[in-house]
Amino acid sequence: MTAAGLWLAVVVSGIYHGLNPAMGWPLAVSAGLMGGGRRDLLGALGLLALGHLLATAGILLPFTLMTAIVAWQREIRIGAALVVIVFGLWLLVHRRHPRFIARIRPTQLALWSFAVATAHGAGLMLVPIYLGICRAHELDSGHQAASVLIGGNLETAVTVAVVHTAAMIFTGGLIAVLVRAWLGLRFLSRSWFNLDVLWASSLVAVGGVAMAIAWADAG
Repeated sequence: MTAAGLWLAVVVSGIYHGLNPAMGWPLAVSAGLMGGGRRDLLGALGLLALGHLLATAGILLPFTLMTAIVAWQREIRIGAALVVIVFGLWLLVHRRHPRFIARIRPTQLALWSFAVATAHGAGLMLVPIYLGICRAHELDSGHQAASVLIGGNLETAVTVAVVHTAAMIFTGGLIAVLVRAWLGLRFLSRSWFNLDVLWASSLVAVGGVAMAIAWADAG
């Protein structure tokens, strides 16, 4: 049940990101309206998904090596939780997006998505969840070879990134299609919402929960 709950958290965080216009679905709507219709909209969603996937995987993959150090797993999990908490607090204080994002042209959707996901800490949000999944899957890990752990954790990291990105792009894509086909541009002007503050608070909460679980496992 622990592993199932953690995988559910991966999906829910992806849906949560997909709902946030800051992750790019309005750009997909724009591509569909200004280009050749649904084909351009889907192409834009594909580029957004690619950038988001690279951003999350780029954060998760280094931890495949770190989790192989079984003796330091508790410290690694606590350290990762602290990083997530600090980053969430930083986002709450500095709510303006980094200037370098504004210099990326809308035509460079994959690069833009990568930069936004990195700036929002999408990969960091997944780190405590990913480490928990690795912990849940490791039976008698102290007697397993490091290479086996690395291989298993690498596969898990890629899967977490893919599942999260799939949930994100499906949710954002569904909204984009609805806006283009039925709701229209008035929906954007009347119903614009931004989840940045809620997202930053969620980072702090996830980091706190992850730290508490790490301490409890050690007890």
